[in-house]
Amino acid sequence: MRALHRVLDYLGQHATLFLAGGAFLGLLVPQLATLARPLLILGLVVPLIIALVRLDWGVIAAYAQRPVLVAAIVVWMLVISPALMWLALKLFSLPPSLLQALVLMTAAAPIISCAALSLIMGLDAALAVVVVVAATALMPFSLPLVALALLGLKIDIDLATFMLRLTLIVGGAFAAALAVRKFVPREKLAANARVLDGASVAILLIFILAIMDGVTAVALARPGYVALVTLAAFIANIALQALGALVALKLGLRQALTVGFMTGNCNMGLVMVALADKADFDVIVFFAMAQLPMYMLPALLRPVYRRLLARPLAQE
Repeated sequence: MRALHRVLDYLGQHATLFLAGGAFLGLLVPQLATLARPLLILGLVVPLIIALVRLDWGVIAAYAQRPVLVAAIVVWMLVISPALMWLALKLFSLPPSLLQALVLMTAAAPIISCAALSLIMGLDAALAVVVVVAATALMPFSLPLVALALLGLKIDIDLATFMLRLTLIVGGAFAAALAVRKFVPREKLAANARVLDGASVAILLIFILAIMDGVTAVALARPGYVALVTLAAFIANIALQALGALVALKLGLRQALTVGFMTGNCNMGLVMVALADKADFDVIVFFAMAQLPMYMLPALLRPVYRRLLARPLAQE
């Protein structure tokens, strides 16, 4: 038990490096990605539960009581940022499938693991939880409208099925976190914060491996296109993070960086579910390769966040 405690503590201490390594591991050892595939949903839900267990729910409630602020951030992510992306891409001569993929990515809600990653990186995880839940709930309504308006693409989403899955994922995570908080003293949770971070990282590693299933074969078959979409994914992620942070700067630096982080890291898995068999194969390739910046950039940006948040400007 002590050995496991030490391993989890080490994972929590070096979280972003292990997450970045997980993305590469999924590419280099595709057999591991195939084995992890059945655990994809587990890797999605458990980190959210751990983040909710660790967070101060009073802070979450405080953000929930600021609906105008939350609504403004959600509109920025689901409507304004994809429109800006579409306008920006008009300046470049890109393959139609790549343009479509970039706009659809930007129109997606933030990844559910934003809460766990925000907590690990010292960002405002409470804000991330509220925005992720609200944006994910509204995405079935906003995505078809944005896709049709900007791309002329019709997306038929089974709202009942989508909302049921969403309720089970998010509602189940809150219920599980509530049960843990009820039976485990807060002092014990606080004392084991890094161990909980380590457990979150371990489960996120499984998710990263699972999401990379099949990517290696595509990379070997079409290296040129895969290199192009990977570069585009990195540029788009960084640009959206910078733009989102700049737009939200009046909220305070910590909150602005959190908004930027959520803007750049979009839940393309939900877009894939919505598209089903209507998705162009090249769009799916982009969605797969875009997982790399989502889990590699935190390792690169964490020192930057620390320096920025240590400055007086970051103090509220």
